[in-house]
Amino acid sequence: MLSAPSPKQNHLLDALLFGEFERLNPNLEHIELPLGKVLYESGGTLTHVYFPTTCIISLLYVMENGASAEIAVVGNESILGISLFMGGDTTPSRAVVQSAGHAYRLKAHFLKEEFGRGGPVQRLLLRYTQALITQMSQTAVCNRHHTVEQQLCCWLLLSIDRLVSDELSMTQELIANMLGVRREGVTEAAGRLQHEGLILYSRGHIKVLDRPNLEKRSCECYQVVKAEFDRLLPAMHGIAT
Repeated sequence: MLSAPSPKQNHLLDALLFGEFERLNPNLEHIELPLGKVLYESGGTLTHVYFPTTCIISLLYVMENGASAEIAVVGNESILGISLFMGGDTTPSRAVVQSAGHAYRLKAHFLKEEFGRGGPVQRLLLRYTQALITQMSQTAVCNRHHTVEQQLCCWLLLSIDRLVSDELSMTQELIANMLGVRREGVTEAAGRLQHEGLILYSRGHIKVLDRPNLEKRSCECYQVVKAEFDRLLPAMHGIAT
């Protein structure tokens, strides 16, 4: 049975102290985000930030010829729209819903006002930003030096870490677009993982069956990113002090 929607399903919001959360809560808008929904376009002005609860959002860099590659994933551990409190109102990346679900939306000026107060909220958001930069940096290294299979394993692990289950809906074509590789490479890699019992893939639906071995098959990038999130945002609770 699914629990009722709550801002506290987002770990950053859940980590806020009572006073900070109460200032933001009246202005949080619960929204449903369908698969493929574009929240930001490259160069567009950011009017809102998003706190995902049950959805995953991909940050993509799009080339002039239309080719794209994922630079980070954003889920229930995070916020979408760091440019707003880092000094800019636009972003060079596109933000697209990778896994449908729900989120809470907040108008830009409310977050800017809260960030400008300094204190716990500012420290929490800066810690998250450092963790996100680590993910982006590691993704660049991963795309350059690791196999498609390793990239796929890392991508699956990062995705299910940001969901409440070990299942997600995603076609091989979309995965290939996210990773910036050919669809045939994803098909071969997913086929091997399924043959060995690590995942179950059918009609755009992926279920992780053997997480320990999926982690073993992944490159070191997954552990680097996870360790940095754990270091900077330990269990989320009690760090906004």
